[in-house]
Amino acid sequence: MAWILFSAAVLFLAYRATPQEEQARLLRIVEGMGRRIKDEAAQNRRACEPFNNALRARTRWVLLTPSLVTLNVTIFVFMFFASGALTEPTSLVAWGGNLGPRTTNAEWWRLVTALFVHAGLLHLVATTIGLVPVGIILERLVGWFAVATVYFAAGVIAGLVNLSSSPLSLTVGPSGAVFGLYGLLLASASWDQLRSSNVKIPWPVLKRLAPSVSVFVLFGLTGDSLAIKSEFTAFVTGFACGVVVARCAGDRKPATPLVSATMAATLAIAIVAASLLGGITDVRPQIEGMVALENRTAGAYQVAVDGFRKGRLTSEALAQLIDRTIVPEFEAVDTHLKALHGVPREQARLLADAEQYLQLRSESWRLRAEVLRNDKIQSGRNAERGQPAIEENSRVRAEARHTKSMLMSGKAESTERASLEALYRITR
Repeated sequence: MAWILFSAAVLFLAYRATPQEEQARLLRIVEGMGRRIKDEAAQNRRACEPFNNALRARTRWVLLTPSLVTLNVTIFVFMFFASGALTEPTSLVAWGGNLGPRTTNAEWWRLVTALFVHAGLLHLVATTIGLVPVGIILERLVGWFAVATVYFAAGVIAGLVNLSSSPLSLTVGPSGAVFGLYGLLLASASWDQLRSSNVKIPWPVLKRLAPSVSVFVLFGLTGDSLAIKSEFTAFVTGFACGVVVARCAGDRKPATPLVSATMAATLAIAIVAASLLGGITDVRPQIEGMVALENRTAGAYQVAVDGFRKGRLTSEALAQLIDRTIVPEFEAVDTHLKALHGVPREQARLLADAEQYLQLRSESWRLRAEVLRNDKIQSGRNAERGQPAIEENSRVRAEARHTKSMLMSGKAESTERASLEALYRITR
């Protein structure tokens, strides 16, 4: 959408930079084009009257399309006045947005509720423009039940495609559902060309729909490739449903059992697809927990070290704090991470780095505890140096233990540095 605004600004500046004579000529051209468009629109309107009258005779009142628009607007108004920014992911999720770790863990209803959540006023306006003209025609042509079946089937299938393609991306809006209606419209128009019927969708009607459809499609194309993929799948879904339910739409509305069978078939496909996506796990909350664990254990150990320096704790007490409290916490988190299932492919490296951090950090703490105990033994041996009979042997053993302690201390520090580097990689 930004490039559209940029293009408009460039055109305006170019217009302002042209001489007045050129501006006047451009205005005359634009006025002429406007008159031609107005005349053609009037001509199209007259050409569409027989078709519109036939649809009104078949279905006097349309209820589904206005209800969908009313529900969209109502939810948007509530979201606008609710606490939290309208476009904040947490707000969109709270209102029913489609997010893999939430939807695939016993919240499948989000595939439907996400169809009524919009990320902004422009999103809502584009949806309304794209939905209303096509929805009214189809509702009168094939009935509200068929339109509702295609609308929700295409929307749910599009949501499943989003979950499969990018499980951690938050998606909202009924773009897939509206594209499904476009597929249904194409199927209906195709059947009109293949068989004779009492009510055919004339070319002028399709021309009148072109502006609203173009606006909606252009808005959809401003999204990422994920949205385009799901919208195309929804369009194909709508077309496939339309091939079944709209075969005799030119003569009569499709029979309820036929529409029900189509709905059951698409529901079965959706259930099978959902079963393959169940239990998506986002490891980012676990990463946040590891950062908190690092800060908590490092802080607790520092407090204990201060007590040791003041003579309130012994080196053995420090080692026991590590063995009985700190290391078991890291091992518990490591066991929990290894038990996770459904981690998306894009988080596989993140999970591997997290496991590496936990293993290295646990090892660094164990080495630190061993250094503390070795220092305690060294202190005891130093106390024996006053006894002449064993002083020489004690000195040799003390030097060996001191060398071992220094090596172990260096290994503990290097392991700690490696673990913190791994933690930095997963939190940056």
